[in-house]
Amino acid sequence: MSFLQLVKNSILHFNELKNAKNIGFGKMILYLLLLSLIAAIPITLQVRQVFSDIQSDGQEIAEQIPDFTVEDGKMQTNEQDGFIYQTDSIIFTFDPEGQRTSDDISKDMIGNFLSIGLLQEEAVLSLQSNEATETIFGNNQFELSYDDSRMQNLTGEMIRNELSQSKLPWWTLLVALLVATYPSFINLIVILLITTIIGNLYSRIQRTSNRFLDNLKIMIASATLPVIIGAVINSFSPGFDSTMLIAILAFFIFMQAIKSTKKIE
Repeated sequence: MSFLQLVKNSILHFNELKNAKNIGFGKMILYLLLLSLIAAIPITLQVRQVFSDIQSDGQEIAEQIPDFTVEDGKMQTNEQDGFIYQTDSIIFTFDPEGQRTSDDISKDMIGNFLSIGLLQEEAVLSLQSNEATETIFGNNQFELSYDDSRMQNLTGEMIRNELSQSKLPWWTLLVALLVATYPSFINLIVILLITTIIGNLYSRIQRTSNRFLDNLKIMIASATLPVIIGAVINSFSPGFDSTMLIAILAFFIFMQAIKSTKKIE
């Protein structure tokens, strides 16, 4: 059975899925990766929206950044008073007087994705603290001293130009999709292993000759339509937990798939 036939049978001919047990296990893992890519699409769309919001908010903040230069490791500007400017995704602090610290920038972030501070002696970027940011970046806060050679030519005009002209690279969504595929893959493995344990008991009750591995392959194929349905729902309703939906529908399709399996006399 080819991948194309497997997909077709997984959607239109449930009773043919019993033949999935004859497919090599390596091919079924690749098929599970394909399902994981589909399941990762809603997360990718959410990431795209977040990046789009950050880009739009960054351009809004660019209009608020005054002229300044960096001299002797300190910010120099004609603006005497600092300020804080907040959007839906970013909270921006401009503090040429040295009244705020990097810890203050981190504490400011309540409900925002980014907190950015241009302080008297350093620039600070703080991300939401969660497992994802710590796994990818190793930390959720970055501090760049103006003494750093890369920061000595920093000016207000440079930042305004960069933010106003910034565009989301085309490959960002591809990277987001690939990154989101990993947790989707792990999640599907857990769901299908648990569901297969129950399906294996059902298979025994039905007196089929299927082994656990056979039932696992059939269950992976049975999850095709549930994963697609779950991805569609999550795309429009990000808060919806599709775990139980996938498990229940996959088990139902699995039951249909083994109905005509040869029974043990």
